Amino acid sequence: MPFRLLAPLGLLCLLLPLHRGAPGPDGSAPDPAHYRERVKAMFYHAYDSYLENAFPYDELRPLTCDGHDTWGSFSLTLIDALDTLLILGNVSEFQRVVEVLQDNLDFDIDVNASVFETNIRVVGGLLSAHLLSKKAGVEVEAGWPCAGPLLSMAEEAARKLLPAFQTPTGMPYGTVNLLHGVNPGETPVTCTAGIGTFIVEFATLSSLTGDPVFEDVARVALMRLWESRSDIGLVGNHIDVLTGKWVAQDAGIGAGVDSYFEYLVKGAILLQDKKLMAMFLEYNKAIRNYTRFDDWYLWVQMYKGTVSMPVFQSLEAYWPGLQSLIGDIDNAMRTFLNYYTVWKQFGGLPEFYNIPQGYTSSTQKHTPLTLLPCTVAGG
Repeated sequence: MPFRLLAPLGLLCLLLPLHRGAPGPDGSAPDPAHYRERVKAMFYHAYDSYLENAFPYDELRPLTCDGHDTWGSFSLTLIDALDTLLILGNVSEFQRVVEVLQDNLDFDIDVNASVFETNIRVVGGLLSAHLLSKKAGVEVEAGWPCAGPLLSMAEEAARKLLPAFQTPTGMPYGTVNLLHGVNPGETPVTCTAGIGTFIVEFATLSSLTGDPVFEDVARVALMRLWESRSDIGLVGNHIDVLTGKWVAQDAGIGAGVDSYFEYLVKGAILLQDKKLMAMFLEYNKAIRNYTRFDDWYLWVQMYKGTVSMPVFQSLEAYWPGLQSLIGDIDNAMRTFLNYYTVWKQFGGLPEFYNIPQGYTSSTQKHTPLTLLPCTVAGG
């Protein structure tokens, strides 16, 4: 398979300068350098706190200031931070972390890992860093971008996920043991996002390695979801990957579904694939027809379109950005304004916001966004 030029990766970098000179809340023009340094300071506060308090564990617990493994004992925060280190220009630290990962990263371990999280965080993190490395001035080996230590690690991680796709439907299990494959007692119920969030990383990996298996399994999973949509064009929240029957029939754009829609659009852009975009546009029509109310997006029963949960979830905040990517700027602005009013009300996005009541759901006690490391316990 020939290597595809991954030009859309630079899209964000092209769009960011458009903010320069835009008026601030008080009408004055903001200083981009100020915000640039502020973002860098925030990153290094989190990154340095992780190294000091949590490495080699996956993540830092912000209140107790210690580490714990969450997604497979990969020192996950280091992988997550690799591409950001390069974007911030810290080539020496990037090179140091690559050496640490080469010496310590091991996927031959008896660990039950999330197929979804391992893909977006580990495979995706390694691929991003690999593709950015040369542009950042890192010396790369002959054959790059189709060779290199980060690519090899990404491929090894992805191959550990392939047994999860060996189901009658081609839709993957949610969890796989990295050493033994899918456990015999593993539940066949997987969320929609956990099935449809592979095409970006897996197609990139197939392009770089020349092995079509990764893109093939990702496309099959996407098509099975597409074929499983209801007569009114909606997909539910959880499905049985052995039978193809929907287990949770709530349809929406938030948790459990979100990145499926995101990857249809981004996969279409990355691969210049009109079919993926056509699939999303059909979903978008159904979403507008059955879930949108006053520029909010509710949860509805996937077969009837009746409202099941009149809530906004923090994980829906990606939607205006997705609307912008397809050129639907007017709707993106209106939706973003709704979300911004919630942010202004609480100083952040609660995980669940009851739209008719105008307040947070009483059953939710936390937000999925982690506090800055050690701001409470460590000062």
